[in-house]
Amino acid sequence: MVKEFNTTGSCNPQRHYMVNIDDKLAKIEKLVDDGKYFTINRARQFGKTTTMNFLFNSLSDKYLVYQISFESDGDLFESKPEFCHRLAMKLSRMPFTSEDQSKYWSDHCNCANLDEFSVVVSDFCKTQGKKVILMIDEVDKSTDNQLFLNFLGMLRNKYLDRDKNGMDSTFHSVILAGVYDVKNLKLKIRNDEERKYNSPWNIAVRFNVDMTLSTEGIKGMLDEYESDYHTGMDTKLIADEIRRLTSGYPVLVSYLCSLTHEELEGDWTIEGINKAAKYIIRGDNTLADDISKNLGNNKELRNFMYSISVNGETYSYNLADEILKIADMYSYIKNVDGHVAIHNAIFEEIFHEYFSIRYQRENSGKVNVTKSEYILDGKLNMEYIIERFKDLMEEEYRDEDAEFVERQGRLLFLCFLKPIINGTGYYYVEPQTRDNKRMDIVVNYAGEEFLIELKLWYGNKYERKGEDQVSEYANVRGLKKAYLITFSFLKEKVVQNEPEWKTVNGVDVYEGIIWAKRR
Repeated sequence: MVKEFNTTGSCNPQRHYMVNIDDKLAKIEKLVDDGKYFTINRARQFGKTTTMNFLFNSLSDKYLVYQISFESDGDLFESKPEFCHRLAMKLSRMPFTSEDQSKYWSDHCNCANLDEFSVVVSDFCKTQGKKVILMIDEVDKSTDNQLFLNFLGMLRNKYLDRDKNGMDSTFHSVILAGVYDVKNLKLKIRNDEERKYNSPWNIAVRFNVDMTLSTEGIKGMLDEYESDYHTGMDTKLIADEIRRLTSGYPVLVSYLCSLTHEELEGDWTIEGINKAAKYIIRGDNTLADDISKNLGNNKELRNFMYSISVNGETYSYNLADEILKIADMYSYIKNVDGHVAIHNAIFEEIFHEYFSIRYQRENSGKVNVTKSEYILDGKLNMEYIIERFKDLMEEEYRDEDAEFVERQGRLLFLCFLKPIINGTGYYYVEPQTRDNKRMDIVVNYAGEEFLIELKLWYGNKYERKGEDQVSEYANVRGLKKAYLITFSFLKEKVVQNEPEWKTVNGVDVYEGIIWAKRR
């Protein structure tokens, strides 16, 4: 059977190229061995179901493992007797269990309430000779249901009574899987208006296993692919680029590989991988759809992600804040040295795409660009792009408040740049160098690379620092030229009138200062 890169559903190593996750499974198994209860809570398509399936297989030699899912079980929670009956019947139909075990659950499926079901669980666990593990996938589907919370409360009480009643009086370990961390949910429990925090799962330990895919793991997967197809790719180089673009987000890794293999006919080069990334950024996939939906439905989340992705504002990484917690739950952000950062470079561009299209739609006609003006003999004329953008800002936006330009200026440049390079080139924001005073954009057009820094004016001292920063970064990338766009909000126009070249640290820096007078 020919293997493929899987982007839907659980991965199977017999059918799919996949990264080895044995190291992650070992850490999770340690939690199980220690009798812990926990939730594998990660964003959509982060490998949760694949991990649960592998975990089931690896634990089954040592434990009696029950793996169930609450997906597509909306009527499961109609009543307590119905819930107990349906859950017992699920357990009776589990593969790899004996006839007696299956019969036990089917014979005890008519409990009237959870107290009776609790006794059934205890009697079963005490008589098996093996520790019993319960795994429940897709718990998100049930977290707004009071009966499900009561069920978790029953498991919690049995967990707390283990010292009194014996470790075999209940499940040795319970593993839930879903996007949400059940113990921190803001739950609807009485009606559509009333919400409160509920902790039916406060006995669960923190799940801190890193489920992102490492460069070494991605390389191992590519080595297997290469042994089948003999493309001649540099697997280490390509694994590094995939990791840079995805930060190891599992489905993004698979998307890039699948698109490169199928849509780009095996173009396993840096340029090919970046072309594949553009397919993802255009939005014809579940993750991009989810980002659009989640931002559209939550104004606070939308404003927060705008402040990070477009304006480069910095925040301490503290999940006590509800919006940060939501962004983290969706894996839109991550912790870098105690500060919030966009999770990966592909998400970075998806956010920019979302906000720039939204701005263009709401301000139709303000940013009109004719691509041919900026292409000279097939090459991008970056100097002219900066000149014309400066003219646009000072002509079209001269009546805007300076705070508007400070908030939207960088987004406007991206709106201006995108139609010029679309089809032939691409850009990405370099998150490692961005802070609330600057944003570095790397543009690739027809194989030529351009480094542009966008920053706000904070005086001559900071301007010189910006010149040093962009020149140093250009040297790191092996570039002889770099570009600097500064938005100035001085009351008087005392800075340069026209863009000009400067030589800084051996790099030619083309600098344009855009003046937005404060009212």
